[in-house]
Amino acid sequence: MKTNAARILDGLKIAYRLIEYPVDETDLGAENVAAKVGMPPAQVFKTLVARGNRSGILLACIPGSAELDLKALANVSGNKNVDMVPLKEVQPLTGYIRGGVSPVGTKKRYPTYFDATVADWPEIAVSAGVRGCQMVLAPAGVLAATGGRTGAIAREKA
Repeated sequence: MKTNAARILDGLKIAYRLIEYPVDETDLGAENVAAKVGMPPAQVFKTLVARGNRSGILLACIPGSAELDLKALANVSGNKNVDMVPLKEVQPLTGYIRGGVSPVGTKKRYPTYFDATVADWPEIAVSAGVRGCQMVLAPAGVLAATGGRTGAIAREKA
């Protein structure tokens, strides 16, 4: 399966591989996806869509085993506060559906922030832009493709 995100990586000559998996519509969580692709949840990064009071829309990519720290994201992104975007706005803003939001190839290029733990892995998985397909690539590759920055924006789930 070639997705728009994969074609963008091809165009940038960034190495990656695709892993397809069966989709469970009742559980689109990153932990479930990680189990299906055979990777630890901390290595499978989920892409969340947020809105900063100064920056507007931004993307946050955090480990599947963690939750987003909105105050930390606000600090790293230069905002006073950041809120999650309502689910109904995700597809119109990104072009992607819930469970298939990739940090690569959104409708518009948004500021993108990866949790600092991205540097702990030789490769990570992110959505390829559709449910049922992950792109596995080096952190440097996805940071280059997105213009992403890193910071401590995730915390352990409560």
